[in-house]
Amino acid sequence: MRKLKKVVKIGNIAIGGSNPIAVQTMLNVPVKDIAGNVAQAKRVADAGCQIVRVTVPSPEDAAVVAAIKEAVDIPVVADIHFNYKAALAALDAGADKIRINPGNIGADENVKAVADACNAKNVPIRIGVNGGSLEKHILAKYGAPVPEAMVESAMYHIRLLEKHDFNNIVVSIKSSNVPRMMAAYRLLSEQCDYPLHVGVTEAGTSRMGLIKSGMGIGGLLMEGIGDTLRVSLTDEPEAEVVAGYDILRAAGFAVAGPEIISCPTCGRTQYPMTDIAKKVEARLQANHFKKPLKIAIMGCIVNGPGEASDADIGIAGGKDEALLFIRGEKVRMLKGDADAIVSQLVEEIYKL
Repeated sequence: MRKLKKVVKIGNIAIGGSNPIAVQTMLNVPVKDIAGNVAQAKRVADAGCQIVRVTVPSPEDAAVVAAIKEAVDIPVVADIHFNYKAALAALDAGADKIRINPGNIGADENVKAVADACNAKNVPIRIGVNGGSLEKHILAKYGAPVPEAMVESAMYHIRLLEKHDFNNIVVSIKSSNVPRMMAAYRLLSEQCDYPLHVGVTEAGTSRMGLIKSGMGIGGLLMEGIGDTLRVSLTDEPEAEVVAGYDILRAAGFAVAGPEIISCPTCGRTQYPMTDIAKKVEARLQANHFKKPLKIAIMGCIVNGPGEASDADIGIAGGKDEALLFIRGEKVRMLKGDADAIVSQLVEEIYKL
């Protein structure tokens, strides 16, 4: 059962409550390269990104926010560290959300200035706690970035904003340690009603990053925790977006796009199943295929149709051929090499 949190509006996207879980990413082009950031923002939007974040180190850098806002029709989040004037400039440039930790921007009057400006524009603030950069007094108290320390840090920042009558808040509480991150989110979910942005920070390159994110983010989502997510990979942001939707799909959420079911193959496999599965997936992704179909690509005719009987469409291979089945019913044989079978299968997919 999903734990329903307060609804927060980020541009044209609502999160929290019973709203769909939104997929985010962050641009990684140097901030001074405005054209490069705009181009990358367009690519992640095309990949399905629903909220995009960009760093704004100084007030002058807020120009990148305005440029991205003109180029894409998705909310833009300004990522701020230490410089509260950069947050104010980003708001003037049209930022739809500010990611900032109020305890890191100096005097209380700075916090008030940002809170008041966000209130005036109805722009939410995301508090982003990171297990690797906790406040010194909290770290001294606990001795390590344990879940309790991370939650105390989050509540500390929340109170700084609430003190100034600001409660348009989103919270994240990330760690690169999956069990620690999950425990922290569970504790925080019990203590606050604000929507939670979930993720495993510094998850790593694609191989380990996908495993850690799948376990951490997917595990929390299946417990009902999480209102928006980012898969943090040492990779291109587009890969993060695709991974985010894959995690949602694997956790049982209804999302646009196909799910490929394929077996690991064995000695009975007599056709290039691995190659076919990869080519079908790549072709559908390249064409931005959005129908939520379950597509099975199985290794042998003996068990294939039965093992994938709940698929919308699929194939099971023989020697230089593959049996096409649709919703469990055998239809016909597809003949030819891998490319020919891929083309015939994709053609049938588009008929559904």
